[in-house]
Amino acid sequence: MYRLGIDLGGTNIAAGVVDEKFNIMGTASVKTNLPRPAEEIADDMKKAAFEAIKNAGISIDDIESVGIGAPGSINNQDGTISYSNNLEFYDVDLGKMMSERLGKPVFLENDANAAAYGEFIAGAGKGTKNFIAITLGTGVGGGIIIDGKIYSGHNFAGGELGHTVIAMDGEYCTCGRNGCWEAYASATALVRQSKQAMIRYPETVMWKLCGDDINRVNGRTAFDAMRQGDKAGKMVVDKYINYIAVGISNVINTFQPEVLCIGGGVSKEGKTLTDPINDFVSGEDYARTSNKRTVIKTATLGNDAGIIGAAYLADLH
Repeated sequence: MYRLGIDLGGTNIAAGVVDEKFNIMGTASVKTNLPRPAEEIADDMKKAAFEAIKNAGISIDDIESVGIGAPGSINNQDGTISYSNNLEFYDVDLGKMMSERLGKPVFLENDANAAAYGEFIAGAGKGTKNFIAITLGTGVGGGIIIDGKIYSGHNFAGGELGHTVIAMDGEYCTCGRNGCWEAYASATALVRQSKQAMIRYPETVMWKLCGDDINRVNGRTAFDAMRQGDKAGKMVVDKYINYIAVGISNVINTFQPEVLCIGGGVSKEGKTLTDPINDFVSGEDYARTSNKRTVIKTATLGNDAGIIGAAYLADLH
């Protein structure tokens, strides 16, 4: 039998058929096209699901269960989206909608939690019992696995690690607070920090890298400049990595997981990112004298983590 995982994002709806060894056998995607009613989105989720099943060379009868990862506060007990600012959903019973459309049991979870679960069962966290995944993207996402289970709090809104404060009265965050880790360590923050350095240091090679158009700056610009020996680029990267490391130190001191993995586009920097983070955390970890230390890794599944994790949500119920 196979499982079906659906990653409901603000831009795309991605569906994938996953086998018993966590291999993705067939995929499909459609545009989310927000904002629009939940019923219309559910129709397109059904469309993506059946296309993925077709591409896998199987039928809906071969699907054992369906899992969905979606942004926002997800009640994983009754399958409703309590609130999602990205989707503009309030108390939407998406689980029931999709069960009616697919004729299969459907399980829901927050998208960051689903991705963390994917890494836990098939990626960087495989073989552990306590694991945390951090995603550095538009925001800073977090997924917490404790004793093999997703931790989401009594109100299903737990695990928002990006909205812990690392600088009191600091940068404004889209959540309404100031100084959140997300406001300093997200890819969005890195772009902002790169632009600020370019304005301050007009001689930086970052201008050349983006064709003298500051609006073309992305998460690679400062890293690429640093590799060319650019001082401003190195300054941005060093400070940005420190912001990441401060938050990771807080997470480790709170949970002490066996493994913490870093995902998102920035994680593709590999050891350029993780080596200095490890150096920083080694002096900040409260358990630094212990012979059992948290191992910091980069995520291994990429965008597949959300589909694989969602597909196997049934195992948690």
